[in-house]
Amino acid sequence: MIVSDSGTANLKHSITQKLFLGHKPTPELAAILLVYFVQGILGLARLAVSFFLKDNLSLSPAEVSALMGIVAIPWMVKPLFGFVSDGVPIWGYRRRPYLILAGLLGAASWVALSTIVDTAWAATLAISLGSLSVALSDVIVDSIVVSRARKESIGSAGSLQSLCWGASAIGGLLTAYFSGSLLEKFDTQTVFLITATFPLIVSGVAWLIDEKRVDRTSDFTAVRRQLILLKKAVSQKTIWMPTAFLFLWQAMPGSESAFFYFSTNELHFEPEFLGRIRLVTSFAALAGIWVFQRFLKTVPFRTIFGWSTVISALLGMTTLILVTHTNRALGIDDKWFSLGDSLILTVMGQIAFMPVLVLAARLCPKGVEATLFALLMSVVNVSGLVSHELGAVLTYWLGVTETNFDKLWLLVLITNLSTLLPLPLLNWLPSAEDVPMAEPVEVPTAIELDPTSTKHLSQPLMPDLHPEELPS
Repeated sequence: MIVSDSGTANLKHSITQKLFLGHKPTPELAAILLVYFVQGILGLARLAVSFFLKDNLSLSPAEVSALMGIVAIPWMVKPLFGFVSDGVPIWGYRRRPYLILAGLLGAASWVALSTIVDTAWAATLAISLGSLSVALSDVIVDSIVVSRARKESIGSAGSLQSLCWGASAIGGLLTAYFSGSLLEKFDTQTVFLITATFPLIVSGVAWLIDEKRVDRTSDFTAVRRQLILLKKAVSQKTIWMPTAFLFLWQAMPGSESAFFYFSTNELHFEPEFLGRIRLVTSFAALAGIWVFQRFLKTVPFRTIFGWSTVISALLGMTTLILVTHTNRALGIDDKWFSLGDSLILTVMGQIAFMPVLVLAARLCPKGVEATLFALLMSVVNVSGLVSHELGAVLTYWLGVTETNFDKLWLLVLITNLSTLLPLPLLNWLPSAEDVPMAEPVEVPTAIELDPTSTKHLSQPLMPDLHPEELPS
């Protein structure tokens, strides 16, 4: 059968529009999506890490929650990575060598967990190294994403972010079930060793990044330029007020660590079933991305943040039914209830978080996107640390341990209600009439902006290593 040129063109156009959301497929775009894909596929070791900390190292829920705050430090210093990659090229390149380094660090961290780690502090160092690996690669590829995202029209805002998050979600989807089923057949160290192969993909695709070699003699000028741009940018009210809101929004205490112990020690959920839950939540994440892209990408930020926060808080209260075993009185099995609850909450969480990426990308003034976007996302990540440390303190004060869950219902109640506290500050976000883009930052004419520099969009929820996600 002969396919006409027009038919081939229509097929290519259809693939571009539907599969790539209107973005022309290029080797560089493939590299970016592969890096996000690897971030998702690292979820293969998510449950292994959780069980390793709980069973092999015998850590309590409060200790795990506190530990997760420590391993999030690389995500809090992401502006440093953006600053260094923008101003300090390696062998004349700002992106490729850092991606290679990130992949090697990631592989080393998982190999260490599979071989020599046998104490809480060693585990903290190894997981932090893995966190550093993903945070570094995230800075690099997201710098390119922001450079592209700034060219999107308001009507197509968020399409590239959705595409990248979709790649990450697909990676998580492919490994979701196996993250639990592998633990039924192998020990955690074997799962870590298998996971160690995936960061090497990041090193391999680094050569697909399209960038020109720069002159190292311009390093000092680039550093000075970044400092001036950053100083002027953060002083703008249109930037620091939304950033302050995002911090408060994410800083409320969480109960994820305690609930993981409840699921395994009280409800006796096995790794294989927890893998099923991860599979369901991976589908739910894709559903949340689709809902945002299809129906909500033009909805004002205040509306999305307000309603998604209220709805998520209300839906989060359904966890009380499971914690108090009320579902059993209603004739609903623990596993079925947990699956449905996880699905709905994940969809809402993804819908609530997509505007964070769009808003942050729109706030970044030209000339300092990489460093400023990393700063904005680091603020959100610092709030994640605050959330987990507050959660650890509450868990300890309420006496919730690996075997005592009498006050877990109170912990769940407090953490859900606290998410409503930032709502009176919604006016700190841009209104519907405001263009969600910061004004261009003026700099001294003596400093020439580098037209070859690529800039930044990030995802602060690091799959499986960031404290927002591990353990769940």
